[in-house]
Amino acid sequence: MGREIRICLVRALAASLVLEAMLAAAILFWPDFQANIPAILKMVPGKIMGGFVDAIVRGGASSYVVLQHFFKGCHMIGGATAILFASGAIAGESHRGTMEIWLARPVTRRRLLLERYALGAAAVAIPIFATSATIPWLCGFVREKVDLAPFLLGSAHESIFLLALYSLTFLFSALSSRPGPIAFGMMMFLALQFAFYLVMEATHASIFRFADLEDFLAILATGGLEWRVLLPLLLFSGACLYASLRVFARRVP
Repeated sequence: MGREIRICLVRALAASLVLEAMLAAAILFWPDFQANIPAILKMVPGKIMGGFVDAIVRGGASSYVVLQHFFKGCHMIGGATAILFASGAIAGESHRGTMEIWLARPVTRRRLLLERYALGAAAVAIPIFATSATIPWLCGFVREKVDLAPFLLGSAHESIFLLALYSLTFLFSALSSRPGPIAFGMMMFLALQFAFYLVMEATHASIFRFADLEDFLAILATGGLEWRVLLPLLLFSGACLYASLRVFARRVP
């Protein structure tokens, strides 16, 4: 268990460093972006991208950071880490030939699976909260003052969204012995879903509607979470975890 916790912390640190670098670069670019908003509005294609810039015009620095950090950084890096961490969680043991050794531990299969699930989920969520906590400090470098609380709430929304993606991939890992195809297939699925989101006629068919820019802007405006969006995601994650437990209980090494 100690080794797995160390792996979790290393993964969380690596993801945090990438997210922090992207966040810092985006915030430091804010003054230039703000100065060129009229020109950017003329260049951005389609209603969705134009709507993003319009939201920034209305919301200022906080809306800009929400777009860059959650919708851009966390969706991209967080989505990739959720898939990579979950795809090898169970299938990786079988692929490496260590499944029998892992199952030989003096604990139940249920506990083994729940511990592996929880550590992976933590490695996905920790970087989001850790980097979000630095936003007020980073904004100080561009002379912008923002509150921390809305960004922590946004981190909760983003983490619940990514947990659903992680849980689905984890279920596939419990069913399979080949983590590579799982990761590749889920990455393609995620890319396709993002492409759907950017097409007006197909955007409502995209999973990214559950973590839309408007959801994060609503958090900024109201200071609360939208549970009508988050509850179905939590239920979906719970269903995937339950299915994973059932599958793993019957799995032959």
